[in-house]
Amino acid sequence: MTTRDYRSWILYALDKTNVIVTTLTGCMVLYTRSTGVAYFAAGAVCCSLLVKLAKRFIRQPRPIHIEGRQKKSYGMPSTHSAVISYYAAYVVLACAYLPIHPSLPVSPVSRILPLFIVPPLSSVIAVSRIWLGHHTWPQVATGCIFEQLITSIH
Repeated sequence: MTTRDYRSWILYALDKTNVIVTTLTGCMVLYTRSTGVAYFAAGAVCCSLLVKLAKRFIRQPRPIHIEGRQKKSYGMPSTHSAVISYYAAYVVLACAYLPIHPSLPVSPVSRILPLFIVPPLSSVIAVSRIWLGHHTWPQVATGCIFEQLITSIH
């Protein structure tokens, strides 16, 4: 595989993060059968719905895509950025303050490893919205800030 093939595969995966993250979250809810994980997932859904509601009020268009087309939905704030920022903030706080679910391995690695994976990956996902041409920097930044407002209320 060439570097270009890897780059194409990575961009494709980043473009499909909503499906990937939603599927993994659903699997985690089913695997743990935990009300805490269900609460976390419900918070992510609420975050997404509130951002979509805000988009209807702000009505800022998305950037024109590289291929010359533009998505019909509004772009401000970025839903992907808001929700993935919610994930990162929740995982960091959960690792610091919540007990580990009995169905998961109990070790210091269970608390530390997510801190080295989730925040950097969420940053890459948020920035990928710009790389893919779906949002502008202000739309992504506003999505991340919007999440902070929701988390403080949540």
